[in-house]
Amino acid sequence: MEPIKKRKYKWSRWLSYQSIVKQIPFFLFLALLAVVYIYNGHNADKTIRHIGKASSELKDLQGEYKSVTGDVLLRSRQSEMVETVKPLGLKELTTEPVILVDSTGKDD
Repeated sequence: MEPIKKRKYKWSRWLSYQSIVKQIPFFLFLALLAVVYIYNGHNADKTIRHIGKASSELKDLQGEYKSVTGDVLLRSRQSEMVETVKPLGLKELTTEPVILVDSTGKDD
């Protein structure tokens, strides 16, 4: 077996003006990828902030909804309705309502 020969790279070949000029499109592509990557990170942070803000607003609105629903249920009780309409001079019925029947016998 022969010993493995190590290749020596000539850095001057990679760092020459002509080789660098050939690599400019690749460097521009890498720069574009970096800009897109940074933009994507900022966009994700902005989206997360919007989601958090909407979530907290939703919690506030849910609390308000429960509060208003509780008030409506409380005020719609018969005892609360009686107390509410007392200043208007209205009273609760103590007798059954009268059912009116058509005496002509026509079903119109």
